Amino acid sequence: MNTAPFSRRAVLRGAAALLGTGLVARVPAAEPIVVRDDRGTEHRFSAPPQRIVTMLPSLTETAWVLGVGHRLVGVDRFSNWPAELARLPHLGGLEDAQIEAIAALRPDVILASTASRAMERLDVLGFTIVRLKSETHADVRRTLDLIARLLGTPDEGARVWARIERELATAAARVPASVRGQRVYFEIGGGPYAAGTSSFIGETLKRLGMNNIVPPELGPFPKLNPEYVVRARPDLIMGVQREQAALVQRPGWGALAAVRNRRLCGFDAADYEMLIRPGPRLGEAAARLADCLSRVATPAAR
Repeated sequence: MNTAPFSRRAVLRGAAALLGTGLVARVPAAEPIVVRDDRGTEHRFSAPPQRIVTMLPSLTETAWVLGVGHRLVGVDRFSNWPAELARLPHLGGLEDAQIEAIAALRPDVILASTASRAMERLDVLGFTIVRLKSETHADVRRTLDLIARLLGTPDEGARVWARIERELATAAARVPASVRGQRVYFEIGGGPYAAGTSSFIGETLKRLGMNNIVPPELGPFPKLNPEYVVRARPDLIMGVQREQAALVQRPGWGALAAVRNRRLCGFDAADYEMLIRPGPRLGEAAARLADCLSRVATPAAR
């Protein structure tokens, strides 16, 4: 006689009875992932997002370094590292995000800057947007931890930050004593904006033992009058390489010792992009700065 149906019914009845008495442990539901972004908005996820759009290069790089690059379905137009991102849709920038194209990708989450007004339309459409800012080293560390938690890899944020700290320390140890304490002007693009003392770039320069001509009270990335730089008389000028040949043509700049003596740190496009992105390549950026500081050190110090 086939007893299987009876056996299954008996097992089911027995299990139901045990559940009723509480003798069988119930499997706990997975804890939701809860993050609060830099606008103070709390977001709850039942599981780590699998379809991610990033609308800032530093956020794209953060997701990639945390090991979830395969979950990216779209990025902003400026995200170009690593090279594998070329295969993804590029969806505009801070002010001209391609709303329809982003919506068509059906992302579980959009990682964006707090400064992007274009995200408001996606808010209205019901998409989850985690807005983040990264102006300082502390912001970068917080963003790493938050995105790592959000993506289900909570320990990775601390691991990446520990690696950045080691790289910063290594870069600082390579800066020649002869340039430590000298005053730096770090130009954003072709000006008139600068990386101030309170910016992540300024903090990196401080870690390398340098001083900044832009005080913290002017903010992280102030717009400067060119005469400000002439009056400040920096010992070193840093910026994108293609702009530095024309520095001597700016009114009064030809008299600056940094310009006359070619005490310039000019970076090619790839290195410059890395330097101005507040993300997981902070340590590598510090190494590029240390390389240039070594080059401009006096022959005697070398």
